[in-house]
Amino acid sequence: MLKPVTDPSETVSDVVLRQIREDIISGRLAPGAKIKLEQARKRYSISVSSLREILSRLTTENLVLAEGQRGFEVSPASRKELEELADLRLVLETHAIALSFAAGNLEWEGRIVAAHHKLAAAEKTLLSGDASRTIEWVRYDWEFHQAIVSACNSTTLMTVLSSVFDRFLRYHLLARSFRGQPVVDDHKLLFQLALKRDVEGAQAVVRQHIQSGVDHVLNSGRLS
Repeated sequence: MLKPVTDPSETVSDVVLRQIREDIISGRLAPGAKIKLEQARKRYSISVSSLREILSRLTTENLVLAEGQRGFEVSPASRKELEELADLRLVLETHAIALSFAAGNLEWEGRIVAAHHKLAAAEKTLLSGDASRTIEWVRYDWEFHQAIVSACNSTTLMTVLSSVFDRFLRYHLLARSFRGQPVVDDHKLLFQLALKRDVEGAQAVVRQHIQSGVDHVLNSGRLS
């Protein structure tokens, strides 16, 4: 997921991988854009050989496409992929909710409270018409959903969900607009249901939340 701070343990390749990944998800590298190695080498201050390795790694997440001898391009955006990602996120997140609600403790509840507090503050700013915190909201949105499923006790599930969430998020950033009060209401209700350990209620909200997100992107007219 998008990270604001560089981990001291990261290698140069790790940092560049994260930067390129963020540039793709945020739309700074547009869907279908050719990634010119010489330009990218200068932009990210890394060797061409390391850059090729990084881009090859990103192909495993379907964020980048390899074109053989012609190089690399950012994966295109399509309605079909958006709907597939929505379905996959739904399966993963609802499953993780059931596991997390069963195992969550007081520390887990504290993570949810803290994450929702930050998210709600960012959403209040966005609702006022100030779009300057959009990227911050993106980060807090993931941190909130992550906190809710963080007690699922499955590193693999969390890793896969994070990747799918990012790819799904790319479509929201392509839509270039905040969904407004309905998404705020969804998060507030999900917050309340999580603290009540209401699995079925939370799963229902997530289903509606994801579908509303798909509808918002499609209605933006940004996809062909």
